[in-house]
Amino acid sequence: METVSTVALVDKDDLSLAYTPGVARVCEAIAADPSLTQHYTWVPNTVAIVTDGTAVLGLGDIGPAAAMPVMEGKAVLFKQFGGVDAVPICLDTTDTDEIIETVARLAPSFGGINLEDISAPRCFEIEQRLKERLDIPVFHDDQHGTAVVALAALVNALKLTGRRMDSIRAVISGAGAAGVAVARIMLEAGVRDLAVVDRRGVLNSQRGDLTPVKLSLAQDTADLVGRTGSLAEALDGADVFIGVSGGIVPEEVVARMAPEAIIFALANPTPEVHPEIAHRHARVVATGRSDFPNQINNVLAFPGIFRGAFDVHATAITEGMKLAAAEALAELVGDDLSEDVVIPSPFDPRVGPAVSAAVAAAARRDGVARR
Repeated sequence: METVSTVALVDKDDLSLAYTPGVARVCEAIAADPSLTQHYTWVPNTVAIVTDGTAVLGLGDIGPAAAMPVMEGKAVLFKQFGGVDAVPICLDTTDTDEIIETVARLAPSFGGINLEDISAPRCFEIEQRLKERLDIPVFHDDQHGTAVVALAALVNALKLTGRRMDSIRAVISGAGAAGVAVARIMLEAGVRDLAVVDRRGVLNSQRGDLTPVKLSLAQDTADLVGRTGSLAEALDGADVFIGVSGGIVPEEVVARMAPEAIIFALANPTPEVHPEIAHRHARVVATGRSDFPNQINNVLAFPGIFRGAFDVHATAITEGMKLAAAEALAELVGDDLSEDVVIPSPFDPRVGPAVSAAVAAAARRDGVARR
């Protein structure tokens, strides 16, 4: 990574514009009208990638220093696939209040905040409180990037198998950041029979060990259809399995799913159901890995989502914007739709523009666009 100027700096005239005395004119203009920061600085095209290093994908709690390479990689992807400038910020604290206060104080330097690799359940409170406090997009990619891409793939998998969102029975294994967000976006998309499972079984309000986030999710999912019990019991006859938790699901459990099942085993590096096993019992299989077909890769979502939000100077990223991103991704597959192609490639040049256009349009519909 590097930072480079967008204009030449080769002589004293250039220097006098880029720094003193020319820069003072810009400062004075912004002091008189703060909205001009959107026109004369890098702020409206720059996102802060913020982590505390407590939940780095596949590595866990490795701390802020060790998390930096992942944040740098994320910044490269933002630029490559969305034309968005990004700055990695690794915070040496895991205190929720300190993280919120630090990000809020940094916010004037950025057009948006991308929270990354912060462990649950703290990540839910951090995101929610920052969304309430700031007037720029705040987006936790581990939650919503995964959810958007998973929903896009599910839309196309349902087309292949002749199912509808409101008629499927779905099970999500994992009630952390990704699991909660996938569940929420599936509910928004019309799924009615959904069970979310953690280590102790299906989330339902009869359990006394649920966090507020899990209890709310239980009331909106399994409680509505009376589901309880273990993962194995939940999967018996289920149409869809989405794994975002790790752990291995035994083949005999997978075999009890409905005919032409859909299995998204997204844990890295070891999927909950190995694709070879999954294909014996399911029609559509996806993973989080790049060496199997149908990779559920967040890079399909977050660059275009921020690009679209920045293009209209959005104050937030709404549920409607996330759904629009998923729909745009699903539509790109088009005539290529098959069991091995339910999601476009990250290198499809249409992805970024399609997602950003859909997100920008949704921002205007939802009333969060400033232009």
